[in-house]
Amino acid sequence: MSILPQKNELGFYEIRLESIGGLGANLAGKMLAEAGVTGSGLNGSNFSSYGSEKKGSPVKSFVRFCDLQVEIRDHSPIEQPHVVGVFHEALYKTVEVVSGLRPDGTVLVNTARNLSEVAADLKMTQGTLAAIDALKIAVEEKTKVNTAMLGALFRICSFLNPDDMRQVIRKTFEKKLPHLVESNLRTFDRGYNEVEFLVLGNNAELTDAASFSRPQPVLGFETQEPGGILKVTANSVLKDLSGSRQGYLPEYKLEDCIHCAACDTVCPDFCIVWEQKPDKRGNLQMFMKGIDYQYCKGCLKCVQACPTTALAAMLEEPHYAEQHRVPQSFPYFIAEGVRS
Repeated sequence: MSILPQKNELGFYEIRLESIGGLGANLAGKMLAEAGVTGSGLNGSNFSSYGSEKKGSPVKSFVRFCDLQVEIRDHSPIEQPHVVGVFHEALYKTVEVVSGLRPDGTVLVNTARNLSEVAADLKMTQGTLAAIDALKIAVEEKTKVNTAMLGALFRICSFLNPDDMRQVIRKTFEKKLPHLVESNLRTFDRGYNEVEFLVLGNNAELTDAASFSRPQPVLGFETQEPGGILKVTANSVLKDLSGSRQGYLPEYKLEDCIHCAACDTVCPDFCIVWEQKPDKRGNLQMFMKGIDYQYCKGCLKCVQACPTTALAAMLEEPHYAEQHRVPQSFPYFIAEGVRS
């Protein structure tokens, strides 16, 4: 008798993890598949899809489960998942995270916001929305969000035994990082116990799955520029690096700043914003104006370099970066036109 609650036409229960490089979705997918195979007696497979192996770039991890007598011969990306796990809300801006979700599917989001607000952002009107503040748990336990997300995923996938994942966590960490075993076990348990759910719509009146649109490459052999010219701006002016942050931001206190530029010399993404104005003697000098949080990865190198108390590490609060961002001024041409 099958223990899988749902199956597609090929006999698979499918999970898609939408993440950003550095949050551990690739490892989470491997551990999830391993726990299902070694503990629950299922057939399972896992693989990931990503571009450059770079912190901050989009990542997808796919997990398929099926009964033991079914052979997995489909290794294509999962387009109509039963469960979607969203590791960072910054993905909403560039990725259709709920694309192809089955009508009675479940979406798990790493968020501290109200479930109704998240449902409105995702345009979800049916299925189940689950939310877990994985970032808060990870910061408090000094781990990563992937273990908290795994705990919430095991609550959603009730056919899996949480004890199997606890064994996988021990096996994964005890050889190289034994000091992280207990903290990751606590993180997993908190994710399992603290996840919240919101059932949307009437399950008796489910409509079709959210349409899946396979992204097409912009440039191909018929559409590329003559001579293979690349028109993409070779910098991060148009990038939003907020998805790379791990829960901390540098907090700037203007009254304590001596404008020494020590922070600017160590910032890898040129987040520090300067302005030219007269000093007390009337001479033109450069003064630090603030931080452009759109490009801040939260590495906190500026905090370490600051010789005063002008910069300090703080836990990122919802909407803090948007409210306190000081935009850069770019006097040169970029893809969207001229910014000044």
